[in-house]
Amino acid sequence: MPLQTLDTNTALFEIDQNINKLVRDIELLTYLNPINIENEKKRFFASKYSENPIFKYRKLKFSPYKLQRKFFNQRLEHIEDEEIRLLYRDIIYEYSGLIQCIESIGKGKQFYYNSLRVFGTPKEKDVENARFILHFGDDDGDADFVAQYSADDAQSYFEDFGKRYDFDFNIKQSTNIAAAAMVLNSSDTLVLKKFHKYSDNQIKVLANHEIGVHVVTTKNGKSQPLKIFSNGFVNNTETQEGLAVLSEYMSNNLTMRRMKELAHRVIAADSLIKGYNFADTFDLLFNQYKVDRDTAWQITLRVHRGGGFTKDFLYLTGLKKVYDFYQEGQDLGVLLTGKVSLENASIIDKMIAMGLARPSQFITDSFSENLNTNKKLDFILRNLK
Repeated sequence: MPLQTLDTNTALFEIDQNINKLVRDIELLTYLNPINIENEKKRFFASKYSENPIFKYRKLKFSPYKLQRKFFNQRLEHIEDEEIRLLYRDIIYEYSGLIQCIESIGKGKQFYYNSLRVFGTPKEKDVENARFILHFGDDDGDADFVAQYSADDAQSYFEDFGKRYDFDFNIKQSTNIAAAAMVLNSSDTLVLKKFHKYSDNQIKVLANHEIGVHVVTTKNGKSQPLKIFSNGFVNNTETQEGLAVLSEYMSNNLTMRRMKELAHRVIAADSLIKGYNFADTFDLLFNQYKVDRDTAWQITLRVHRGGGFTKDFLYLTGLKKVYDFYQEGQDLGVLLTGKVSLENASIIDKMIAMGLARPSQFITDSFSENLNTNKKLDFILRNLK
C-alpha cells in the first residue's frame, strides 16, 4: 500500500514534526555520562574502594520547564485514530519523564526516582534469573578475552564491519563515556571509549550490538515518514537492547562471560533500591561476586551515574522477551523499523498497512541465520522466567 500523504493525516504529521523539533535536546546519555570518569576512578582505587566518586556532569542547554510545556501543548485530540493517539500520548509522557531525568542528573535520590519512573527496577524474578545465570561456569577460553586492541584498532574493525550495510555512519572517540561504545542516534555516530583496551570477543560483540542493531534501527527510523520511529516509542530501551544482545547471540559471539556481565548488571541495579551507595555496590560485585576490579567499577559506574540509573537491568529482560518472540517464529524485522518496542509490534503492522510506516529498509546481518553453537546459552534462555 502506498505511503499516506500529509493531507490524509495532517494533524498526525504536524504533531509528529512538532515533537521531532522538541526532542533534539533529549539525548539522555550525553548528559548522564560524567566528564571526570578517569580522575574519579583513580581516586576511588587509591582510597582502597572506600571514598565514593564525586562525578561532574555537563550543563543543560535547554529549559526543562519550557520544553515540557511545549510537549503538553500538542493537540493530540486532533489525531483521528484512537490507538495512534494513545501511542503519542504515552510517548509524550515518556519524554516528560526523560526531561525530568536530565534535569535532576547529579541530584542523588531525585534523579533515582525519576529514573525509576522511566526505566523501572528489577523485579524479584529478574534477580532470580540473574542468580540462575551466575550458577553456571564460564567455559569460555581466555584467548578471545585478552584486552589488547586500542580504540584505533576497534575503529578500523567497525569501519570494515559497517561495509556489509548500505549506509554511512560516523565514528568518533571520547574519554567521557561510561560504556566501551555507544551510538548517538541524533548524529548517526558510534562513539568509542578512547583509552579503552578491547578484546577480540568484545570487538565482535560491539560490532553486532552497536552497528548491527543500534545503527540499523537509527537508519531505519530516519527513513520512516513519521519521526517518532527515529525518536523512540515508549519502553523502546528494553526491546532495542534485547535485539542488540540477540544479535550477539545469533552471530555466535554471546558468551557465558557476557551473560554473567548482564546478570551482574541486574544485581547492581537491584542494589540501588536497597539503598547501596557506590562503594557498597562495588564491594558487592568485587568481594561477594568476585567480579574483577575494572569490570566491577564499570558496572557500578553505569548504575550509579546521575544518582542511580536503573536502565541496565533491561538488557537481560529485553533479551528474554526478544528471544521468545524470535522462537515463536515472529518477524524480527518489525522490531527493526526504528526505536520501537515489542509491545507495539501490532500497531507497527497496522501503521505499515495504513501507509504510515515502511517495512525495515535494513535488516540486522546476524538475523539472517542463527549461528549460535553454545547449547548452554539456549538452555539458559529457554529457562529464564
